[in-house]
Amino acid sequence: MIEKLYTIESGSLNPYLNMGLEEYLMYHTGREECILYLWQNERTVVIGRNQNAWKECQTEELEGDGGYLARRLSGGGAVFHDLGNLNFTFLVRKENFNVEKQTEVILRAVNSLGIHAEKSGRNDITVDGCKFSGNAYFRTGDYCYHHGTILLHADRELMEKYLHVSDKKLESKGVDSIRSRVGNLCDWAPELNRERMAEKLKEAFGVCFGLPVEDFPGERLAGEEISRLAERFSSWDWKYGRQIPFSKETEERFSWGEMRIQLRVDGGRIQETRLFTDALDVELTERAEKCLSGQVFQKKAVLDAIDGIPTDNAMQARMKNDICGLMESFF
Repeated sequence: MIEKLYTIESGSLNPYLNMGLEEYLMYHTGREECILYLWQNERTVVIGRNQNAWKECQTEELEGDGGYLARRLSGGGAVFHDLGNLNFTFLVRKENFNVEKQTEVILRAVNSLGIHAEKSGRNDITVDGCKFSGNAYFRTGDYCYHHGTILLHADRELMEKYLHVSDKKLESKGVDSIRSRVGNLCDWAPELNRERMAEKLKEAFGVCFGLPVEDFPGERLAGEEISRLAERFSSWDWKYGRQIPFSKETEERFSWGEMRIQLRVDGGRIQETRLFTDALDVELTERAEKCLSGQVFQKKAVLDAIDGIPTDNAMQARMKNDICGLMESFF
């Protein structure tokens, strides 16, 4: 039985620190406690545990604009976070995990603003059919959490920009997102801001659980441990290198002939490369296949590898330049 309610708000906008704190809190939630954690990320695409980063997000464009790609512990689809979005996490032990009651906190908070919110399906909360909150769940042993988004005034243009993936052929064994019609709560309550939403959530938290709400004790936070968890969330291996195999394919016709490129990527690296062409020159194709295999599947690494291929004549130099442009279209 829950006997203590705590709230804590992150002072950081860095997704890796926020996710590190989230995991830390999960493992430090007492048996009779429930913690409501509120946090925000700045310009971040968060993908589910088993999703393919390249299929869900324009990774190069996002990071080139100073944004972040993050992979969470829980499953589900890709979401965009910015300062127009407030994230919540309920952290509780397995015996007290109650999705209905936890969801009721969100519904009560939003309804108290004069907005009629309702649960839709298994994971979403909507207003007038527009999704403003997507929810996901995670459990490891005795420890659980339920987290989600609350869209206040999120930038829908950026959401579409980074979550839209090019239509180059891609087959993946990862989990795909299901795109939904989304809405911001400020569409119904124009004066709503982060502070008021947080206040309403804390009020509803206490009402739904019938207990007073206290601030989480700062002395229970261990900065070094949280930083170690944040480092893992920010690492290449966690964000990109999970074993989710996928293949990409593209083709183009050039003055020297047709070229089709097929890649098999696993663990964030190109495991196999096949170049098919009717060009008379075969040596450059063989060199390209060899240099690309084993490369990290990242735009700069791939283009640098191609740039380093030796050429013997002007035709090979032209072919290399065109192959480089064709590979660039993958990103």
